[in-house]
This record gives sequence, C-alpha cells and structure tokens, in this order.
Amino acid sequence: MGLLALVNLVLLAVQFLLIARAILDWSVALAGPAMPGSFRSKATVGVTKVTEPILAPVRKVLPPLRVGGVSIDLAFIVLFLGISVLRTLI
Repeated sequence: MGLLALVNLVLLAVQFLLIARAILDWSVALAGPAMPGSFRSKATVGVTKVTEPILAPVRKVLPPLRVGGVSIDLAFIVLFLGISVLRTLI
C-alpha cells in the first residue's frame, strides 16, 4: 500500500467519523439525551474525542452561524467538503 492510499484511507475514516458524529448529534435532538453508560452515550463521547481536535481549529476561523434559534456548524461542513476534495485530488 502506497503512502497516498494510506492518506486516502485515513481521510475516509475521518469522513466516516464525521458522519457518525452528525448522526449522534441529531439523535440527541430527535430522541433526547442518551442515558449515561448506554451505547449511544459511549459512542458520542468516543467520536467527539476523535473529531473535536480536528474541528476546533476550523471553528476558530469559522464560528457557527446563528439563524434565529438555530446554529449551523459551518466548520463541520467545510471540513467534510475539504476532505472530499482532498480525497478526489489524491
């Protein structure tokens, strides 16, 4: 396996983790907070620990956009699209 293939695989894994984070974040809005110790709770903590160090620097440059009572995380969208572009170029 070449270096570019490894980088592509890592970027794909990050994209999957970002998708998992989005699903878990929406599950709180749709199903309510997870019970402590539940699978959803543990998955949320794990995915957040991995993705937050990647998202935090982007959020410093691009804070969430407030629209009324809703906040749209532009950092998430920009990071996901940026990784998609990078994977296409590789």
